[in-house]
Amino acid sequence: MTMPLLLAIFSDKRLTLLSVFLLQVCLLRAEEPFTGFERFFTEPHHYVAAYAPQPPVIDGDIDDAVWQKALWTEEFRDIEGALSKRPVPYYKTQAKILWDKDYVYVAANLEEKHIWSYLLKRDEIVYYDNDFEVFIDPNQTAHHYFEFEVNASNTMFDLFLAKPYRDPGGKMLISWDSKGIKHAVKLFGTKNHPADEDKRWTVEMAIPFKDIEAVPKDKDIWRMNFSRVEWETDIEDGKYVHKKNAAGKRQAENNWVWSPTGEINMHCPERWAYVMFSAVPAGGALPALVLPKTELLRRQLWYIYYKQRQYRREHKVYAASLEQLQIKSTPQLSGETCTLSMEATADQWTATAAGFAAAYVITYDGRIAER
Repeated sequence: MTMPLLLAIFSDKRLTLLSVFLLQVCLLRAEEPFTGFERFFTEPHHYVAAYAPQPPVIDGDIDDAVWQKALWTEEFRDIEGALSKRPVPYYKTQAKILWDKDYVYVAANLEEKHIWSYLLKRDEIVYYDNDFEVFIDPNQTAHHYFEFEVNASNTMFDLFLAKPYRDPGGKMLISWDSKGIKHAVKLFGTKNHPADEDKRWTVEMAIPFKDIEAVPKDKDIWRMNFSRVEWETDIEDGKYVHKKNAAGKRQAENNWVWSPTGEINMHCPERWAYVMFSAVPAGGALPALVLPKTELLRRQLWYIYYKQRQYRREHKVYAASLEQLQIKSTPQLSGETCTLSMEATADQWTATAAGFAAAYVITYDGRIAER
């Protein structure tokens, strides 16, 4: 499909949300092939969060009238994504998002034949049980983001990360707590009873904007993702225990997510879904989420970031130039010649992408922002 035709189609206001999404995928993938890193450039999911004129009651029951009007996300898939050829999860998981002036609301439905959880204290490492997790990057910098986890006992594990674990100095701040968060679960079965078979459990959260120090406006886009940790288990003395591998160690968990990251690592905020907040009330005709062309600049910078990490692993230093990374400095993006530049030492680097009357900068520790 040619660029003029794409642009002409984009101007047709009769497009459905799905049509716009598919056309954006064509537009964004028609540029740089991102050779060797294709798994990190599959299109993240898009979601438009409707406004809740009446807040849902946070009791774990997601059948409130307002939730009935909210859209489901896509079904969760393996975290490594479609290119990995990993099997489709054997339990169905989906979520919904709403918001109002005070909270972002999340509801989730998790099919489960064996509901269990044993961790009961706030900020225990809840993902050692089966759990449901919410990730929020309000500013799209890939730094200063938030994580909220809950198990089938409604035990909350919330934390703040100044930067992802993969980057220098990246570590979680468990001592951070959301003071105003509301959360609840509802079980469709019996917890910790291996002899019977359960159906599902549901989750509700109301995450206050004041605790994450950000409040969206109509049509603002944040990055969010959802994850479900699902362990394989055996039964010992009437209790669920983690299944062991041939070496006698705990078998790796299943990581099922809404928007796959391309590797077994949820802490890749640039790979999370795009969530646009709409002032349209739940049940109304939601607008399409149309990404700005500047997203193409950001993706070029992430390519540099991935290439630099690979170069450092192989050479113990960062590349001194884009030429060493085999990256063109003047890529053609959406019909416009854009400019990439980079300054680097052996231990640090900064890159800039300019075009579409804007410029973005990424640093060696993975912070991206408009200049």
